[in-house]
Amino acid sequence: MSSDPILQPYRLKHLVLRNRIMTTSHEPAYAEDGLPKDRYRAYHEARARAGIALAMTAGSASVSRSSPPSFNNILAYKDEVVPWIRRLTDACHEHGCAVMIQLTHLGRRTHWSKGDWLPVLAPSHHREAAHRAFPKKLEDWDIERIISEYADAAERMKDGGMDGIELIAYGHLIDQFWSPLTNTLEPPYGGSFDNRLRFTWDVLDAIRERVGDKFIVGMRFTADERRPGGISVEEGLEIARRLKASGKVDFLNVIRGHIDNDPGLTDVIPVQGMKSAPFLDFAGTIRKETGMPTFHAARIPDVATARHAIATGLLDMVGMTRAHVADPLIVKKVMEGREHDIRPCVGANYCLDRIYAGGEALCVHNPATGRELSMPHEIAPADT
Repeated sequence: MSSDPILQPYRLKHLVLRNRIMTTSHEPAYAEDGLPKDRYRAYHEARARAGIALAMTAGSASVSRSSPPSFNNILAYKDEVVPWIRRLTDACHEHGCAVMIQLTHLGRRTHWSKGDWLPVLAPSHHREAAHRAFPKKLEDWDIERIISEYADAAERMKDGGMDGIELIAYGHLIDQFWSPLTNTLEPPYGGSFDNRLRFTWDVLDAIRERVGDKFIVGMRFTADERRPGGISVEEGLEIARRLKASGKVDFLNVIRGHIDNDPGLTDVIPVQGMKSAPFLDFAGTIRKETGMPTFHAARIPDVATARHAIATGLLDMVGMTRAHVADPLIVKKVMEGREHDIRPCVGANYCLDRIYAGGEALCVHNPATGRELSMPHEIAPADT
């Protein structure tokens, strides 16, 4: 058995992950009619085949029609999504890779002209700088319906064979409730810190009632908004402690910062020329303070940094997401002693730029990414 820290198995609840490398949720925008069809499946299957332990799929799969898909998101509110999810999970499981999906209501982080042209909803009328929609302030019946829709979507994902789900709380509806900057509701969902967390507990309760205690549920959340008046480090740590104490959350996926404008988004997803792994130590602090299984991704582009994160106990699972856009064969190459052959992610963010411009994720220096149905990631040397 290898002594390499990143190749050690990890037990998450009942699930044994074969190593410590994962892709965190991201939306490559390959969906067709909001469904993860063959192209979507082939993209994740290529990484599963190459040895990754956990594929966290579908950045921001939408739980509700009132959460318009801002960048070709998976529509988790459709019943017809289930068989396509099953094909994806079966394909990854066949290669020994666990599969989860990220669910969300985008709140104000979208625009009314997407999807079914429904009003954007949020806990306040404050516009997001990035999408600029005027939100309708949530009413009691909106909140009640959305809580139920989270549970519906979680049940669909379980029926589709997912090993678990992840709820996202950075820039989206859940942490729009958390932050005093984006929540101007009256009690019981606005005002005090406890009230601002109430929506989270109601969503988790509804999900657990529907999927049971054994199904894995995690939270990807900002533990520090890094701006005046927002969620502070102290509040972020307290949220993490309460998530653990609730017994309803099985892992934390730690983010630091805010994404409602371009400077904030660039800090959270650092680009070429910026510091690698800028929030790794912060994520390690959350792990130390809570003892919770802790995942993290933010410009961890190389195996050496991933190895350090595991060896020093900062993380339990390392997200190398853009790195796997550039080279899906990272784990395979590590196992074969070919680290020098890994195609590096240079942080050009061509993949993300295309998505935000309304396209799909492609890589600036790997033409096979997103074209797995027609192009191989490995090409045998020509006979001489």
